Amino acid sequence: MSSNGSGAVTVRHEVDLLVVGSGTGLAAALTAAEAGLSTLVVEKSAYVGGSTARSGGAFWVPGNPVLTEQQPTDDRAAAAVYVKVVVGDSAPRERGTAFLDNGSATIEMLSRTTPMKFMWAQGYSDYHPEKPGGSAAGRTCECKPFDASVLGAERSRLRPGLMEVSGLPMPVTGADYKWLNLITSVPRKALWRAMKAVAKGVAGLALRREYIAGGQALAAGLFAGAIRAGIPIWTDTGLVSLTVEGGKVTGAVVDHDGVLTEVIARRGVVLAAGGFEHDTEMRRKSQSERLVEHASLGCEANTGDAIKLAQGVGAATGLMDQAWWFPAVAALPGKQPSVLLAERSLPGSFIVDQTGRRFINEAVDYMSFGQRVLDRERVGDAVEEMWIVFDQRYRNSYIFAAGIFPRQPLPRSWYDNGIAVTADDPAGLARAMGIPEDAFTTAFRTFNASAEMGVDHQFSRGASAYDRYYGDPTIAPNPNLRPLRKGPFYAVKMVLSDLGTCGGVRADERARVLREDGSVIDGLYAIGNTAANAFGNTYPGAGATIGQGLVYGYIAAKSAAAG
Repeated sequence: MSSNGSGAVTVRHEVDLLVVGSGTGLAAALTAAEAGLSTLVVEKSAYVGGSTARSGGAFWVPGNPVLTEQQPTDDRAAAAVYVKVVVGDSAPRERGTAFLDNGSATIEMLSRTTPMKFMWAQGYSDYHPEKPGGSAAGRTCECKPFDASVLGAERSRLRPGLMEVSGLPMPVTGADYKWLNLITSVPRKALWRAMKAVAKGVAGLALRREYIAGGQALAAGLFAGAIRAGIPIWTDTGLVSLTVEGGKVTGAVVDHDGVLTEVIARRGVVLAAGGFEHDTEMRRKSQSERLVEHASLGCEANTGDAIKLAQGVGAATGLMDQAWWFPAVAALPGKQPSVLLAERSLPGSFIVDQTGRRFINEAVDYMSFGQRVLDRERVGDAVEEMWIVFDQRYRNSYIFAAGIFPRQPLPRSWYDNGIAVTADDPAGLARAMGIPEDAFTTAFRTFNASAEMGVDHQFSRGASAYDRYYGDPTIAPNPNLRPLRKGPFYAVKMVLSDLGTCGGVRADERARVLREDGSVIDGLYAIGNTAANAFGNTYPGAGATIGQGLVYGYIAAKSAAAG
């Protein structure tokens, strides 16, 4: 017997399956428990939920029962064409096929083993809907608002969300977010959504229920399923080493509240411990020297431990240069960046780099946005600064950075820290940003001319159904374009953030970890962001991160159960 780096073990524990990580790893645990396997989940941090609990909570799983009921014409064949086209040769085709083959069964399993109910995010387009097989109607689903009180005494162990609505019990779903962001443009629909969410929250309180939504709901639902199944989840338990006997992984050594414990896992170990987004050295080596430290929105415990230990027993890695990139507002000292999702698509705004020029379709999906930024760096034309520019009408119309409401001033601290600047005219704004005045004023005029016509000749903003999903339907002819006419004008500094890395251990279509020569490391499985993205260097649709984590969690447990 050998292990890679453990000290003296004082306690031994034996189970069928060990799952490392409590985000989508809980899908593996639930599948295993339903199959009759004794299962243990270990979690490095003090909380259950991982990055899933901090996410929007959507999942992209084509052909699942929720979709087939409401979109019977969107069959598996169309999804297969789409995955094949968008992924190309950036990931093994068998991985995408296995994902599609097991997606429906995964969601059915979650419906049986958890209290969650799911809904279709109608209209939330695939990220590349114009590609063959793409869907403008969308294939994204999410958990309906979930009563967290079912967690009972375990409620305090659920990881807090990234964005909390303060002062009101208001479970806001992804579908709600789209319309709440348009509260001044389509007030009737937005207010109806807001009132419905508040009513749900307030009524819940009266019944001693705590309704939550998004990633909080999904993580809580998975946690509730694990509690119901009697699956132990050891928090504050770090992975120390993997145990290998005769070339097979037979368990692991973990640090459980300061006690080194050997866990013997008769059917194997599932690595579901997230990526390496909070290991700055690892990221700068694999991705970019320019990445801002601690700018990731992924769970802070994700430092690549499982990936490194898997490498130590011979695992190959892939796609280490990739992440679920996300443009965001630059952070105040000691704070996290604020995501920019709908903000980039809404009319009356555009983005420039340090040269004062636009460089991208601002409304493109966030992973493609980040890839475009890094592509420029690789060819020696780095994006050194990014600013999102908008006018007073934009500021009066839309929520910004997920928490600044229409007409509300930008935070004074943003101005004090150089994150926001303002001026009465474009030239003054360029000077405030410290970028070339002539280039910026030219870009400003060019953008306005295109916006006036409703056609972005430079970058085709608004041409895709995905662009238009977060546009303003009251603006014609293009819901993503409007000229900036009247000051004051504003610019807010941006950074490239992410939802987590998506390169990691290479795994096959059964979630089994592979060596460099393509052979299988028996007893070791990898899913979620610990594994190299099943979709290669692409993001097919909203919730693909969680979708593949859930489905490959199901696949891993089924593989382990089959032996």
